[in-house]
Amino acid sequence: MVLAETTRFRRTREAVLRGREGWSRAGDQALFYWDSVIAIPRALQHYKKETLRLIAEISMGTGALAMIGGTVVVVGFLTLFTGGTIAVQGYSSLSNIGVEALTGFFSAFINVRIAVPVIAGIALAATIGAGATAQLGAMRVSEEIDALEVMAIHSIPYLVSTRIVAGLVAIIPLYALASLASFLASRFATVFLYGQSPGVYDHYFNTFLIPSDVLWSFVQAICMAVAVMMIHTYYGYNASGGPVGVGVAVGNAVRSSLVVVVLITLLTSLAIYGADGKFNLAG
Repeated sequence: MVLAETTRFRRTREAVLRGREGWSRAGDQALFYWDSVIAIPRALQHYKKETLRLIAEISMGTGALAMIGGTVVVVGFLTLFTGGTIAVQGYSSLSNIGVEALTGFFSAFINVRIAVPVIAGIALAATIGAGATAQLGAMRVSEEIDALEVMAIHSIPYLVSTRIVAGLVAIIPLYALASLASFLASRFATVFLYGQSPGVYDHYFNTFLIPSDVLWSFVQAICMAVAVMMIHTYYGYNASGGPVGVGVAVGNAVRSSLVVVVLITLLTSLAIYGADGKFNLAG
């Protein structure tokens, strides 16, 4: 009996300690995000060249990645195949009930509101975010960040805030490319593979493509870019344990950012479109 009570007490104490540690880690993470955001003006003022270098690195890649276009190609191909998949599934499903002419509506509605934002967010986490975590983690375990602090260079504005700004700037043309690739792939699959009339597809696509939805989709992508960059820079900046620790930090950052990308999609969709989606289809 005494042994059972002792074991129960020890487990309760360990659970309380784990909870306190989790809240402490969440507080440290929130403080890191706050310091990174308020340091953005300083980064733009003092580290312009570093910001421009990171923008080029994020969008086009460096070294061997520059040969294939870096993030531009990854995001473009992912959304290209996503748009084609949406067209294939949409045409097949709608043809079962005899309304395959509405495939253009399906593409305009699903691509803008759900598919392109989610796929672009996943691509950002897997390319830009993972790269930032690996870079900062390698600098942390090799004590390069400590060396910057010794030289009186504030590491957060120089390493973190510049990457947040670079991700925020690079996401605009990247997301425009992603949207165009998705639209073109959907039209190609519907018109050239299934043989639907281009006029029919374009009519329903242009009718249901709402310009405000495209604008809100860009806002959603910007929020994702900021969230992904902050999460990945946090895990990279606080990496420890040598190369293995850097790999663990990259894995934790990617897992967290994927959850946040889906959560942002859910919350923004509810905030912008509401529970009913503000859509009515009547014949």
